[in-house]
Amino acid sequence: MNFKDFDFTSDVMDGLTSMGFEKCTPVQEFAIPVILKGKDLIACAQTGTGKTAAYLLPILNNISREGHTGMHTLIIAPTRELVLQIDQQIEGFSYFTGASSLAVYGGGVGAAFDQQKSALVQGADIIVATPGRLLSHINMKYSDFSTIQTLILDEADRMLDMGFFDDIMRIIGELPSERQTLLFSATMPPKIRQMAGMILRNPEQINIAISKPAENIIQAAYMVYEGQKVQLLKELLKGKTDYKSVLIFTSRKANVNGLVRELRRMGFSADGMLSDLEQKEREEVMLRFRNRETQILVATDIVSRGIDIDSIDLVMNYDVPRDPEDYVHRIGRTARASQSGVAITLISDNDMHDFRKIEELIEREIIKIPLPAGMGNGPEYNPSIRRRGSMRPSASGRRDNSNRTAPAKKEFRHRDRGNHQGHRKQGE
Repeated sequence: MNFKDFDFTSDVMDGLTSMGFEKCTPVQEFAIPVILKGKDLIACAQTGTGKTAAYLLPILNNISREGHTGMHTLIIAPTRELVLQIDQQIEGFSYFTGASSLAVYGGGVGAAFDQQKSALVQGADIIVATPGRLLSHINMKYSDFSTIQTLILDEADRMLDMGFFDDIMRIIGELPSERQTLLFSATMPPKIRQMAGMILRNPEQINIAISKPAENIIQAAYMVYEGQKVQLLKELLKGKTDYKSVLIFTSRKANVNGLVRELRRMGFSADGMLSDLEQKEREEVMLRFRNRETQILVATDIVSRGIDIDSIDLVMNYDVPRDPEDYVHRIGRTARASQSGVAITLISDNDMHDFRKIEELIEREIIKIPLPAGMGNGPEYNPSIRRRGSMRPSASGRRDNSNRTAPAKKEFRHRDRGNHQGHRKQGE
């Protein structure tokens, strides 16, 4: 299905054309007609399927038709990274509509808070916010949400995992009861359905590739003892200078800096991304990675969702994630926008039971490759063996990557129709 089939306004179509968007992804094909009809929606779609465009395009179409009458749409997302990604997509899609947007997320100097306050008082068309920072503004009693027509909860499962249920319900209490509500989630556990029952009215439901990696991701794994991991990493990357973009996930923050040092010794340009970095440092790290100035990014799960980078050659799980859903989101960083990709996981003797849960979730057994010659043998794969000892510390930072410590990106903008240079590939 093509976007021209939706009868979007010429302003929205001009933005799509300039960005090279023609054909819809499945989630866009099913979600856009529902949203255009003004119905509530529950959409279960994993990262990389195009869900952000699925809700932004009909919202921008409505704003283009109705004109600018104050705050039209509120989008709530779990992390500053995702808020920035959504706001960047708004900037591209809305260029010819003149719609204004504001990214609201925490931290930074007092001037950033004041800029957000000014934009909230004036009323940007679309607000994209993390829950905690938005509540800080709400508590100051100067925000008027009476004109909000649409509420969007993106990655709702992640927000509940991070403990934002009460914050979300408090924010919803400030909104008009007569509104359209759209809930997007990669998974649909009972707690999400419970919340949906509280805030949505007779919603339509769509399910797209629930919790399954893209078919064009080549998945493989190595059985390896913990002490062999660094050596195996070196063996796998040796001579791979043609790799322009590699993403390595570790579940331990303590591993990040050590792996970056090892990779730099091998001659790679490498950076680390973890929750301890200041927001300015995070943005600089991500900019270098996007621009291919950095070949390898070593990260905790802080970037498993909420980044949009095309053409990642390889995703490596240095550690098996405890949550099977995190595996799907990690490897979903490659093979985006219908491209192919490779995902490799290092399974230690302490990770076998957790990896088996991943295989059960994705309904396939992942091939286990023998270790390279000279490394000796790794452990035998026996998924009945459970993790020994105490629970390992999680580096996914359920609250580390929340909204409470990041600076604002910019004031909201009313865009002119100058030289538009948006060129983004289809994807989330």
